[in-house]
Amino acid sequence: MQEYLDFAGRHPLLSMVWLGLAMAVIYTFIIARFSKVKVIPAQEAVMLINKQNAAVVDIRTAEEFRKGHIAGAINVPNSQLKANNLNLIEKYKDKPLVLVCESGMTTSGAGRLLSKAGFSQVHTLRGGMTDWRTQNLPVTTKR
Repeated sequence: MQEYLDFAGRHPLLSMVWLGLAMAVIYTFIIARFSKVKVIPAQEAVMLINKQNAAVVDIRTAEEFRKGHIAGAINVPNSQLKANNLNLIEKYKDKPLVLVCESGMTTSGAGRLLSKAGFSQVHTLRGGMTDWRTQNLPVTTKR
């Protein structure tokens, strides 16, 4: 233990950076653990879609959506969600929702918005469309 204190005394900047990173990891873990929005892998999303008739909400731009999306997905760009324009998905409040973006990074914020708006079963696709395509799951360009 004394070695750690000596190191911290000789290298305060490195010690502060390490402590900050450790706190960020702990914070992220706690937030993810207690969040109402669950991050799910592609295979679990397929199960939700097939078994529980989950609605897929693609939050990418209309142009990205046209280039390829999950069959049956509803395109509601993230900008519309932030503006609280939920008309297209209002009827799915009590059904499972799977949120999809390109890389899986922007869906967590959208998921929190939908959860606050009263959607009860919100899931985000881990890795987004990038992971979906990597696993050779079906993508369509048809509406």
